[in-house]
Amino acid sequence: MDSRERMLTAIGGGRADHVPLCFMIFAALRARTSGWRDFVETSLAMGLDAVVDLGQAYPGRSPEHSDAPGVPLHFGPEVSVREWREPPAGRRYPLLHKEYVTPAGTLSCSVRETDDWPYGDHVPFLDDYIEPRAEKFLVAAEADLPALSCLLAEPSAEEIARCREAWAAARRFAAERGLLVTGGWGVAAEAAAWLMGLTNAVLAAVDRPAFFEAFLEVVGRWNRRRMEVLLEAGVDLFIRRGWYEGTSFWSPALYRRFLLPGLKAEVELAHQAGARFGYVMSVGALQFAELLMEAGVDVVIGVEDVQDRGMDLAALKARVKGKMALWGGVNGFVTIERGDDEAIRSATVRAMATLGPDGFILSPVDNIRDPSAEVWRKVGVFIETWKVQARGTGHEGEKTASSHQPPGQARGTGD
Repeated sequence: MDSRERMLTAIGGGRADHVPLCFMIFAALRARTSGWRDFVETSLAMGLDAVVDLGQAYPGRSPEHSDAPGVPLHFGPEVSVREWREPPAGRRYPLLHKEYVTPAGTLSCSVRETDDWPYGDHVPFLDDYIEPRAEKFLVAAEADLPALSCLLAEPSAEEIARCREAWAAARRFAAERGLLVTGGWGVAAEAAAWLMGLTNAVLAAVDRPAFFEAFLEVVGRWNRRRMEVLLEAGVDLFIRRGWYEGTSFWSPALYRRFLLPGLKAEVELAHQAGARFGYVMSVGALQFAELLMEAGVDVVIGVEDVQDRGMDLAALKARVKGKMALWGGVNGFVTIERGDDEAIRSATVRAMATLGPDGFILSPVDNIRDPSAEVWRKVGVFIETWKVQARGTGHEGEKTASSHQPPGQARGTGD
């Protein structure tokens, strides 16, 4: 099997020649490589089942939506944007203000510029840093939705053409090396977090359900159009963000009413295009397993039981076996970055024994961020443990992270 065949077999619930190891996110490596090709080549040299992510292959990076990669964000015609900084004046932090003037009205937000704010005086449109720091969110009522629709406009023909050119090269690269092509990331409640705040979103779902449904429809139309562009490019796997769609925020009843319909529509769209559908949910996959299978999700990404304290990995595997694949197994921060070698080995062995060998892709959840030499060594322990366990299904890899020095600092944007 090549890597693409191996990944598709696992995503389809089957047993590959060995359990794949594919990091769902690997920020520490990405920061030390010079573009997506270097990242993929380095991952392959480590023995991983790397994927070619079309969102990373696009040559531009928007300062407006780093947490919603994919087709570039395009504001509608006649939209103007103004930003300004307000000194603290008795507050602990300055306030950053942003105003969007659209033909359908004006939206504005205000965000505290905390010590760890990474964007200077700029406030992105869609970004995780906004939610816990916002003094005022963009969207508060149904009257705001026409203006929001102007901001969530159709991608321009020029942007789509640029994407297609870059993506065609990435797909050729993937075909030459036998690698899975992925794209995304779709959003729903994630957008609610960035645009109205999670607490406000949950309260709106309970107290103003018609407003919240209308909000999700505006986001859903934009999301599906961006999704169609990626599916037309020929991805093997489309991925939707669901970190803010788990049981930390939503009950099964609220999920069924507000989030399940949109998820079903997106899964159907992916399947009609011949692509598989992956859904990132790091808390709540056990409780929502029946709903995810009802939607037709092919693989739930981010499964483990350190961050998700309500998780029973064996129970989840028994519930979804043959119906939905699982991707994850080991906590990235607590177990790999902060744990000792024995904890890493034990967690890796347990994950592979409990969740594999069929319908399972091993990964740290959610990410490895720390680029230090010590964490790199621990990543090597993790990879070597995987290889030892995978040898029972024919894997005899030679290289591990521990047998290499960490890649040097990025040499530039590269590709």
